[in-house]
Amino acid sequence: MHDFRYIRGRLHCGQVALEALVARFGTPLYVYSQTTLADHFQKLAGALAPLDHRICYALKANSNLAVLRTFAGLGAGFDLVSGGELERVLAGGGDPAKCVFAGVGKTEAEIALALRHGIYCFNVESEPELVRINRVAARLKKVAPVAVRVNPNVDAGTHHKITTGTYENKFGIAFETVEGVYARAAKLKNLRLRGLQMHIGSQLTEVTPFRQAVERVAPLAQRLAARHGFEFLSIGGGLGIVYESALASGAAAWWRTPAGRGILTPAGYAAALVPLLRPLGLKILVEPGRFLVGNAGILVTRVEYVKRTGHKNFVIVDAAMNDLIRPAFYDAYHEIVPVRRKPGATVPSDVVGPICESGDYFAKDRPLPKVGEGDCLALLSAGAYGSVMGSNYNSRPLPAEVLVDGARAALVRERQPVAAIWAGERLAPWQRRR
Repeated sequence: MHDFRYIRGRLHCGQVALEALVARFGTPLYVYSQTTLADHFQKLAGALAPLDHRICYALKANSNLAVLRTFAGLGAGFDLVSGGELERVLAGGGDPAKCVFAGVGKTEAEIALALRHGIYCFNVESEPELVRINRVAARLKKVAPVAVRVNPNVDAGTHHKITTGTYENKFGIAFETVEGVYARAAKLKNLRLRGLQMHIGSQLTEVTPFRQAVERVAPLAQRLAARHGFEFLSIGGGLGIVYESALASGAAAWWRTPAGRGILTPAGYAAALVPLLRPLGLKILVEPGRFLVGNAGILVTRVEYVKRTGHKNFVIVDAAMNDLIRPAFYDAYHEIVPVRRKPGATVPSDVVGPICESGDYFAKDRPLPKVGEGDCLALLSAGAYGSVMGSNYNSRPLPAEVLVDGARAALVRERQPVAAIWAGERLAPWQRRR
């Protein structure tokens, strides 16, 4: 599942002790395992080998250039949702011809940028977007490759803020209307109908919603491909990861939850979907994000104070919701472990940050070893939607990031200087001193 483990009582990433990284780079600190990134990509690629397929990494999960370069080196394409993400892919050495551009609100400038760089396809979310892409392509004297995102109205059974495949969500075009949309799009001279796309949600840990969606969409894809001559079906991303007891399960049992319930593996995913997809004769695109990077990253934080009240034991750390917002935003669970293993009884503790918000917490009433000022804790499974969702709230600088490969470690993002937070701000002319 990942390359984080205790060696002689000290938490390591690969062969590198986290304490050594903290001494060099300080806290809060994101640490990523390149070994884990490659392992997860290769496991998914191997499971999908019976299909003509392409893995397009959804870089909204983690857009660090070193992470992108790792996947580009493995032959990945990329799933983009902004012009800025396309610029990141280019800076990280990715191939724009392997990129798909998703998102409900593409601007004319973003569409033009993507066309100039020759992306593989736009995943289109509405008819007005088709009209806009056609107009921009005509102005640039180009033909734009497009795929309509079909909304199959399948409930993924995941958190309401990350489900995307029902008619209550803003994404895609209703299943019943898609064939008519393709018929109208076929008349737009500067569009090339290249495929069909769907995505039903994130952090899915069972195969049933995927199977239901593919069973519904595959016949539609077959009809549309025969009619319009397109080449691919994208089944989106959404593969979930282990968040609870992620460290204790170890690499040998990375597919098991603490209760022993099976969580969806690449092999299980492929076993259910490959028989449905292979008869289509189409290239199959998948767009995973969290699955590839989630367990590959941790956030290390230092204990500043331990505050005991009559009702609570508060462990106050130097990381905050601006560094990792998932617990505050999604009520998400991250396993928290000491960087130096501590024997003895645990204490129910609230792990909280220094931001002036009651929502600035990482855990509530979590049984933790007794810790004190200066001790370090690691928040596991923080490689996805961690640093990438960071902010400068309370004028807090963004943390440093480190990539580890075996015994090697490198700083891949410097800690943001405080003055850089307001570097783009200016006083009004009448406020300047004379």
